[in-house]
Amino acid sequence: MTLSPLNVPALLKQHGLRPNKRLGQNFLVDELHLTKILEAAGIRDEDHVLEVGPGLGSLSRHIAGKARRLVVVEIDKKFLPALESVLAGFKNVEIVIEDILSVDPANYFPSSGYSVVANIPYYLTSNLIRHLLNANPKPKGLALTVQREVAERVCAQPPNMSLLALSVQLFGEPKIVHHIPAGAFFPVPKVDSALLLVELFKTPIFPEARIEDFFRLAKAAFQQKRKTLANSLAALPDWDKEVAKERLRNADIDPLRRPQTLSLEEWGRLL
Repeated sequence: MTLSPLNVPALLKQHGLRPNKRLGQNFLVDELHLTKILEAAGIRDEDHVLEVGPGLGSLSRHIAGKARRLVVVEIDKKFLPALESVLAGFKNVEIVIEDILSVDPANYFPSSGYSVVANIPYYLTSNLIRHLLNANPKPKGLALTVQREVAERVCAQPPNMSLLALSVQLFGEPKIVHHIPAGAFFPVPKVDSALLLVELFKTPIFPEARIEDFFRLAKAAFQQKRKTLANSLAALPDWDKEVAKERLRNADIDPLRRPQTLSLEEWGRLL
């Protein structure tokens, strides 16, 4: 199916809508980049897809024309009339107006094998990924359009790790597959974006029972990331500096190192 470009400014005006900066509402309007996302996500006619943050449905139309079924979750209820009008010709689309962090994907995808596509603001990235990867069943893969700097942070390796990178790499292997300039969006954001693909592992690197312990340690360390691990981990309940030093040495980690230098394998030795 050949689609005509969506006139986003006209559609916003028609429905009396204004993009909400707080919600990261910058709509991808360049058809070349929309097509690139569809190709990179590898959506096929038998696929079931969850799209987060469809906005006006610019990408949704392309997905619906390829996938067997598409569920779109949009937090801003003001966009419902416009979204319904854009997607009216597709019978395989279900629109859900809700905060994705309050949605259980199992209610819409009872079996594994669904894919997730999202154009998301920075503030939501880590929480969204953890929410989706704590779901049962989990998706088979993620295609996330995020700020380019964020995508680079997600793919970072020691000594440039972050809590965000750890949060993603615990569950899958991320890679940047496409860059999207700011001018491809309306309104034009201040930064460029990138398409981040995350191929999920069958199981997380750490056992499910240890994941909360991992995040407890990592969050404590990154809250004071300029401090040494011995100092930052000493803030944990039932820990002090001597306990932290001992735990680190037992894990063969220098207590003077900083959290961004540790690999996931080294965090695992601390659990």
